[in-house]
Amino acid sequence: MATTRIATTNWEGSLMEGAGTVELDSSGVGKFDVTWASRAEDPNGRTSPEELIAAAHSSCFSMALSHGLAGAGTPPESVQTRASVTFQPGQGITGIALSVKARVPGISSEDFAAAAQTAKENCPVSKALAGAPISLEAELLD
Repeated sequence: MATTRIATTNWEGSLMEGAGTVELDSSGVGKFDVTWASRAEDPNGRTSPEELIAAAHSSCFSMALSHGLAGAGTPPESVQTRASVTFQPGQGITGIALSVKARVPGISSEDFAAAAQTAKENCPVSKALAGAPISLEAELLD
């Protein structure tokens, strides 16, 4: 069964001087301020499309990795993923770096690295962002 999630942005003014809010309609968990400056300079308590993409990518990757590990008989105790999305004005998103640290009893470093790579290639957000270079650093914790 397909699901649809909805967010709505209300923007007023020009790109450089304007401001807006983005509301997470489906979940109702928040409404966040967004401006060009929060995107291209300092956040100053506001979000950006790239931060929202980073949130989506880190959570999707963590879910995909957890699912793959469990399916291989080595469910993780914990998975922590950081996604860093780089935005260059005039060029767009120029790269995404995923960094994952996980506790996975009974798995080798090689098998963990392979599972992380598979998750990176197959999580739906990675697939949606395939036009951007995505790097991965995976660390298996003791």
